Amino acid sequence: MANRTVKEAKNVHGTNPQYLIEKIIRSRIYDSKYWKEQCFALTAELLVDKAMELRFVGGVYGGNIKPTQFLCLTLKMLQIQPEKDIVVEFIKNEEFKYVRALGAFYLRLTGAALDCYKYLEPLYIDNRKLRRQNRAGQFEIVYMDEYIDELLRNDRVCDIILPRIQKRSILEENNEIEPKVSVLDEDLDDELPSDEEKADEKEASRTKDKDSSSVRRPRRARSKSRSRSRDRGGRPAQSSNRSRDYYDELEEYDRQRNRARNREPQFDDHDRRQDRDRERQDRDRMRERERDRDRQDRDRYGERDRRDRDREWDRERERERDRDRGSRHEQRERDSRGERERRRY
Repeated sequence: MANRTVKEAKNVHGTNPQYLIEKIIRSRIYDSKYWKEQCFALTAELLVDKAMELRFVGGVYGGNIKPTQFLCLTLKMLQIQPEKDIVVEFIKNEEFKYVRALGAFYLRLTGAALDCYKYLEPLYIDNRKLRRQNRAGQFEIVYMDEYIDELLRNDRVCDIILPRIQKRSILEENNEIEPKVSVLDEDLDDELPSDEEKADEKEASRTKDKDSSSVRRPRRARSKSRSRSRDRGGRPAQSSNRSRDYYDELEEYDRQRNRARNREPQFDDHDRRQDRDRERQDRDRMRERERDRDRQDRDRYGERDRRDRDREWDRERERERDRDRGSRHEQRERDSRGERERRRY
């Protein structure tokens, strides 16, 4: 009796309202502790108090498919089927955001397309944060306008398949709903220039183009005259502003630059040769030092002494290895004895 729909309830979308939630999830909700303890014998007035206690939205979570409190209250609303005015008050509630989210979800499940667009689209202005529990049991942050957009666009929200509704464009063509007016359109209209301002801007751009073209023409003529004079031979035509001293200084600067370029590679080769000679000398010195050390060692110990030392070192290494092996073996025997005594006791 506790899980049956109210007798006065009407069919929604041609079926029992509780059948809008899948059978597996519905059976999990019936078996949950929150449904048995908190949702038993709830009325529309008491349901408001339970909705005010919500702290997150979500569907099911965990490997055992555990339902959230939000989903349990949604099924309870489908069972008792509150009046439309109560659901609208849920949506208009601005103090408790999770009450608004619950009312919007219930209206999307049971309401017609016109009611969904009429009551849910104004909630795009709400930018408050919501906590949502995902399938893994972790919490995510979702904004209210994003949640409303998922209800109107997605086919599945909170692990529940939503019934299909007509698109807004079709309703606008049938004149059943007014065309959507965005809040951002007013700001864009203020920023966009009017027709008079566009005409003024075009005139200003034309005048600028004329001025620029008038300024550029003599420059082009000068460049042509200079190129012709250079092709004919030698220096460019000397203008009144530039004297002969300027061109003489320019030639001297070019000569000095060419001399510097020619000297640079010679100087680099000389430095490289010096560096190579120094490296060779250092290598020769190192080799001589090593030879001297070898001679001194031979004089002190001789070759036989070296062999004896190497043999002694090998023997010492073998002794150390044997000691390590013996210590490890003793440790293993101790551990095995300890385990045997533990098993006995």
